[in-house]
Amino acid sequence: MFLRLSEQYRSVVQDLVMSLQALASSLKKEGITATCYVCDDGEGRNGSGASFMAEIGDQHMVRFLVSDFGISWVESRNGRELVKFEGAEAIQELQRIASNLQGSRQESGSPQTLQG
Repeated sequence: MFLRLSEQYRSVVQDLVMSLQALASSLKKEGITATCYVCDDGEGRNGSGASFMAEIGDQHMVRFLVSDFGISWVESRNGRELVKFEGAEAIQELQRIASNLQGSRQESGSPQTLQG
């Protein structure tokens, strides 16, 4: 049972890594500063973890980290941490940002910043 759960978690991590890469690419196309760095797990498999960062407003940053060790979301403004979520809550915040991006795109066609 534990091996199956371990593999399912690794699959979730891989899905999140691909989603983060796509989100960073979409944000860049919209003129929003975003990066996604992917980590290798050392066994030749790509995508065992990623670090995603985006500027969603004036000095307002989000960072999403995902790896085999865990998942976290940190939101900061002017270099000060505002909120930190881990696990499922972190994924929900990522969904909120992605949904805001889609909503902004539909409303204005070309947003310059993403307000969260």
